[in-house]
Amino acid sequence: MLVLLPPSETKHPGGDGEPLDLAALSAPELTGVRTELAEALVKLADDVPAARAALGVSVAQDDEIARNAALWTAPTLPAVERYTGVLYDALDVRSMTRARRARADARLVVGSALFGLVRAHDRIPAYRLSAGSALPGLPTLRTLWRPALSPVLAALPGLVVDLRSGSYAALAPLPGAVTVQVLSERPDGTRAVVSHFNKAHKGRLARLLATTTADPEDVVGLRRLLRRAGLHVEHDGGTALTLVVPT
Repeated sequence: MLVLLPPSETKHPGGDGEPLDLAALSAPELTGVRTELAEALVKLADDVPAARAALGVSVAQDDEIARNAALWTAPTLPAVERYTGVLYDALDVRSMTRARRARADARLVVGSALFGLVRAHDRIPAYRLSAGSALPGLPTLRTLWRPALSPVLAALPGLVVDLRSGSYAALAPLPGAVTVQVLSERPDGTRAVVSHFNKAHKGRLARLLATTTADPEDVVGLRRLLRRAGLHVEHDGGTALTLVVPT
């Protein structure tokens, strides 16, 4: 089983690893697109106003542009430690035991606008590039990534639980993957899509799936695992699961 996560806009600074080596990342067949995007980001950082517009950042976020300027020289961290925010706080890999972290490193995969796909242990620098960014002189990220990334995703072994957000899933959809929608249920039985806490619920779900010793082979086995863990999960017979949480 693999768990495909979205990245986050926010990232831990610094690191203790050697500078970025694209050839050392998982899925080396993506190196060409990765190189093109990295070089474009470094070049764009020379024109700060243009970089703000392309990346959707404000003057107060110019440090994000400086991170891009240093892509080739900045220290690196494992991808699963680089990303921050609500989902990654709930995932909380730093609190895992050694055995659980080993399972998490084997199971967690992150979709990225810059790298396409990275494993939990792949070392990357801090950077700024979102799925909706439009870099001057380049096609859209969807146009760049879909032909290269789609076959890589299709070749992922075993059951894949796709927790990516819509914009990242659009870069290269993965037909047949299990998706999870989170709904809140009010006391009167009515339901609504969870918005504010959606990432926290998915982070906790990812932690459970990344660390369990079980290894479900299909959506039915996954549903059984989640129900044994005390979660209210519904299945309509396809590859979509609904996680129902109290308001």
